[in-house]
Amino acid sequence: MSGAKRGTATWIFLGLVVGALAGVACNHWIGPDDPGAYRKLEWFALNVAGKVGDLFLRLLKMIVVPIVFTSLALGVAGLGGGRALGRIGLKTIGWFALTTAFAATLGIALVDWFRPGDAVDPAMRDALVAQSSAAAQEKIGLAATSGGFSVDMLLAIVPDNPVKAAAGGDLLALIFFALLVGAAAGRLPEEKRRPLLALLESLYEISTTIVAWAMKLAPFGVAGLVFKNTALFGTSIFSALGAYLGVALGGLAIQQFVVLGGLAWFFAKVPPHVLFKRVRGLMATAFSTSSSNATLPTTLATAQQEFKIPAEIVGFVVPLGATMNMNGTALFEGVLVLFLAQVSGVDLPLATQALVVVLSVLTAIGAAGVPGGSLPLIVTVLQQVGIDPALLGLVLGVDRLVDMARTVPNVTGDLVGALVIARSEGRLPPWKLPP
Repeated sequence: MSGAKRGTATWIFLGLVVGALAGVACNHWIGPDDPGAYRKLEWFALNVAGKVGDLFLRLLKMIVVPIVFTSLALGVAGLGGGRALGRIGLKTIGWFALTTAFAATLGIALVDWFRPGDAVDPAMRDALVAQSSAAAQEKIGLAATSGGFSVDMLLAIVPDNPVKAAAGGDLLALIFFALLVGAAAGRLPEEKRRPLLALLESLYEISTTIVAWAMKLAPFGVAGLVFKNTALFGTSIFSALGAYLGVALGGLAIQQFVVLGGLAWFFAKVPPHVLFKRVRGLMATAFSTSSSNATLPTTLATAQQEFKIPAEIVGFVVPLGATMNMNGTALFEGVLVLFLAQVSGVDLPLATQALVVVLSVLTAIGAAGVPGGSLPLIVTVLQQVGIDPALLGLVLGVDRLVDMARTVPNVTGDLVGALVIARSEGRLPPWKLPP
């Protein structure tokens, strides 16, 4: 890793730490007990620190559509659109399905073992649900509007207007169109596809250059985003739902550092200490933005610059993973459903827990890669297993923290998937750690 790249990752991580510590300190010293001072803190968090973070987030989101389309189309075209594409596509989807199902199973197993729902006092449960009832009803309404996971959702992947899909940020539909463009380009004679590929490569290079500019703002953007949340909430979010947070955050940490680190080492031959040293900036960006989509440009850059994964494999696996491979989301859904079942006194047998795993995988695939994107779909899972969706109000107050945390294994899982697929194809160079 060059000194400049190492410096960028270090500054991003430093921004995360400084923003978090400053926010917690301000929340501790200027609490709600002093309304005048707290209003000033709230104004600064929302209108200064938050706006710096929002600017960084908007810069990343601005470039998502062009970088997804060009990287995916180039990746598929580079694979030739034939047997290589089919083989790598099957490997990729199979890998995503297995790792996501394992994550959901891990979450359920942890809740079965530690039973955090038993620690919630019924009176506290009722108070928290009542406090967040409006927000919970909003999520239920969004679930009713979307219709949950259905055949119509699968049909919507095929866009009737790809330009409209791109403008609306419908990444699944955009990915489908990019796959078709890349596959068709791969089947064209060389003289006919060369001009298209040259145009796509130029657009991709322009996109990555803009990402590099945006990342110069990253340490300040990350600090602003984290400061806003910690200054407003402090550490009080841990007091009421400590057991739930402990299991959820602990499970996400196991998925990130044990499961994904072990998979990278075993299947891709990349040692865990190397993996996590080189994804520090990626992890900080994912944690602060809470968005797999917004982190996508950083994931693509990290995969190619830090791990030398071939562009055509990165361009195929990573954008697909940003919408389909939600390890952290699936684990969170497993934890949340079982936790709410315990709180409400519903005993879910093993067969129903297996159904939760399946539904968690399906809804994780359908979840939007944006902050809080999984909550409307999780209503469907709760309804399927007989749990009142209004109980979501119990956890909405702390969901922002869990959302930030679950984005980290989501994006790290995409990168690890690209490493594993590249190694299975013999396209990953022998790993050596530079001095």
